[in-house]
Amino acid sequence: MFLGLDIGTSAVKGLVWDGARVLGAASAPLKVQVPVPGASEQDPEAWWRGILAVCAELSAQPGWAEVSAIGLSGQMHGAVCLGPDGAVLRPAILWNDNRAVREAAEMAALPGLAARVGVPPMPGFPAPKLAWLARTEPELHAATTMVMQAKDWVGMRLHGRAVTEYSEAAGTLWLDQAARDWDREALAFSGLERAQMPALGAGTDLAGPLSAAAAAALGLKPGVPVIRGGGDAMVGAAGIGVVAPGQAMISLGTSGQYLVASEAHRPNPAGLVHSFAHCVPGAYIQMAAMLNGAAPMAWLAGVLGRSVPDLLAAAETADPAHVPLFLPYLTGERTPHGDPEARAGFEGLSHGSGPGEMMRAVVDAIAYSFADAQAVLGEAGVRAASPLAIGGGARSDLVLQTLADVLEVPVQRPASADLGPALGAAKLAAVGSGAMPAARLADPPEIGAVFHPRPSARHGARLARYRALYSELRGVCARP
Repeated sequence: MFLGLDIGTSAVKGLVWDGARVLGAASAPLKVQVPVPGASEQDPEAWWRGILAVCAELSAQPGWAEVSAIGLSGQMHGAVCLGPDGAVLRPAILWNDNRAVREAAEMAALPGLAARVGVPPMPGFPAPKLAWLARTEPELHAATTMVMQAKDWVGMRLHGRAVTEYSEAAGTLWLDQAARDWDREALAFSGLERAQMPALGAGTDLAGPLSAAAAAALGLKPGVPVIRGGGDAMVGAAGIGVVAPGQAMISLGTSGQYLVASEAHRPNPAGLVHSFAHCVPGAYIQMAAMLNGAAPMAWLAGVLGRSVPDLLAAAETADPAHVPLFLPYLTGERTPHGDPEARAGFEGLSHGSGPGEMMRAVVDAIAYSFADAQAVLGEAGVRAASPLAIGGGARSDLVLQTLADVLEVPVQRPASADLGPALGAAKLAAVGSGAMPAARLADPPEIGAVFHPRPSARHGARLARYRALYSELRGVCARP
């Protein structure tokens, strides 16, 4: 049996996979701290507590003690700063933290850097964040001896080694994507050196054997191989077989990704397309990354005091004449705008706009943000015929049908859509431990449903207004 662990933003998730089917799954919620406007942080110890809670629940599965390998996945673009003794020096700075605006602009001015690291620097990436930390918390920056990502820090708790792999390193802006090595100029911009980076390897490489202390905490045998895994977007893709060039995935989690597998590093900095290393050895991906994904649905549900399924049901019968437009930029936006100052808002509310109409506007906006993603991928020469959709948002028929209608391509929902990166992590564990050939990562998933596009003049007009609304409000939304 193989254990897949995914350290997300809103939850830690885990599952046990026997090579053919999922035997059990569990999750533990996480909270994000916002100490000041623009900040987004988490306590790494909360990730470890989540791991313990998930494994305690999964340990009820028959044969738990026989888990033969562990694979890891996690939220990307964070920064965990460690001191000389390995202690965490401050809360982790997350992917949607937007405080490093000035540093991102300065880094973006370095000639040729964006093409090497895969995308122009933006505030959410670790490289500008560490430069921001050097300016705002210089003593802490000086005390930092290692910078790690979420799943790699959890991995160190499991096996004791400071290691990472190419897909996770790709999202730091410190990796030369084509060379698959740390970029000296990018590190220097952040005030760092190579010695402060974890050791690089492939996603299917061994990270280390499970330590005796970690084994006791999880109820597993010491020495179980822990496989490096990868960043959540890439591992989610591997979990549903998106590894061959041209295969595509839509991820509808807290954030959103439109990812297409590639055989080579093909940067397109002008379109803010991310050209990163895949977690599969030797492969790459091209990806449009949206900071907001399906999160606006949960936000609206929280504001209105209703559940997401309840509001989606109301959206099914919403009156089209009273559905407003919604901009989904609750935490700024990455692709295609690169605008940390962008903010969300409704336009066109009327007396007839109730909860269902508002939720329908949010669903439309999610689809429209993916239409923007599809447009910039197209400008980079990337075409996706029928993407596979995963993540919490993919549970909704309305969301996936709206995506198909707006993107004008069939959207497929795998039967394992809600398992996401945890399943991919388990599969990478199977490959890394030698129990499964790497070629099986390309196995197509069982498809649970296919949503075919329906002709609709409604979305064409609304999409044009949606794009115009952002352009008109950009200056208004800018913060001093």
